[in-house]
Amino acid sequence: MSSRLVVETREIDPVEDLLAYADPSRPLAWLRRGDGIVAVGDAIVETVRIPAGAAALRSAAIARAWRELAQDAEIDDELGLPGSGLVAFGALTFDEDSAADSILVVPALVIGRHHGRTWLTRIRSSSASAPAPAPRPEAATIAYGPHWAGTVGPGAQSPQGYQDSVRQALERIAAGELSKVVLARDLTGSIPVGSDLRRLVRALSTGYPDTWAFAVDGLIGASPETLVTVQQRTVTARVLAGTIGRGADADADTVASSHLASSTKDLDEHEYAVQSVLASLRPHTRALAASEQPFLLKLPNLFHLATDVEGELADGGSSLDLVGALHPTAAVAGTPTSAAIAAIRELEPFDRGRYAGPVGWVDAAGNGEWAIALRCAQFTPAETDIAVTAYAGAGIVAGSDPESELLETRVKFRPLVDALA
Repeated sequence: MSSRLVVETREIDPVEDLLAYADPSRPLAWLRRGDGIVAVGDAIVETVRIPAGAAALRSAAIARAWRELAQDAEIDDELGLPGSGLVAFGALTFDEDSAADSILVVPALVIGRHHGRTWLTRIRSSSASAPAPAPRPEAATIAYGPHWAGTVGPGAQSPQGYQDSVRQALERIAAGELSKVVLARDLTGSIPVGSDLRRLVRALSTGYPDTWAFAVDGLIGASPETLVTVQQRTVTARVLAGTIGRGADADADTVASSHLASSTKDLDEHEYAVQSVLASLRPHTRALAASEQPFLLKLPNLFHLATDVEGELADGGSSLDLVGALHPTAAVAGTPTSAAIAAIRELEPFDRGRYAGPVGWVDAAGNGEWAIALRCAQFTPAETDIAVTAYAGAGIVAGSDPESELLETRVKFRPLVDALA
């Protein structure tokens, strides 16, 4: 881009529903407990796309492209809050060989909220004649489109096919080829053309408030797993691995949580994931520490084993650089990584695209919040409807049971399937 970006952020009156400002058909949003950032309308200033084969490492290429875009930007930001100033929404592919694009999108208008403060950011090219007009206050009360419903069913990987793939993975683990591999399956279907996708984002955001609800370039979901957050050089990450469904009542919940907390299989799986994250972050951080024991993270439909990690950014890098260092973690790929990726390519009969890849936002200073794109679906406009592909996976280690792993994917599909209905 020949001209620099000009950015202005100003505090505005409180906004009750950020999503009301988003484009109904292509929302750009990042929300948690009502806070976050949302692109206003559909005006885009810049899009960075890194296709397959364009670079040896797409995450590095996209980090480099962002530095070049941000370094000369003229930024007037009086707030300095997470998500204010120059920001881009991003979604990167799980696999470097994926046919999907890794993408950063810079909107012309962004509305955000953090701890009770609300702001509007205008972004434009210096060659533009004028900034985009501010949204009308009444836009916050514009009604969502009519209710819609979607149907999904088995995709490229059938339930039986999934169990067969798990058995093949267990044979590889027994042969010593790898210690863990995460295998996913897909559900495919459609929704009506013209559906207001903000409804899905809102359902996920309100139904699962402790997750990151996101919408980037047709990828919509609610992820419980933070890949990495950078704010004022403080680096934090949350590792999730080891899962069990919630019980039907309080007593059943207690039994389920106790089983997970004492499960050798799940604790081993979790430790693989924690060590993967620590090893990836150490070259880029100082004073890196992780909680000694995992804790139980309770979500509306399941429990996860979770460990929080914190450190200090050491080398002047950005959140995108850490994304490149961390991804893919053992929590979504396996151990060792190269063997796990090879097994996934052979045992999954589909391209994951951006499922289980990094999704989030980055600002001009390199701060950002990035999650792993889980509990999500990709929405792709087609001739007569909008195609939907949803994904869910489970970690396979020695001792895994194919039927139990299939049931785990059903639990993980539930947020999307319920919201689509």
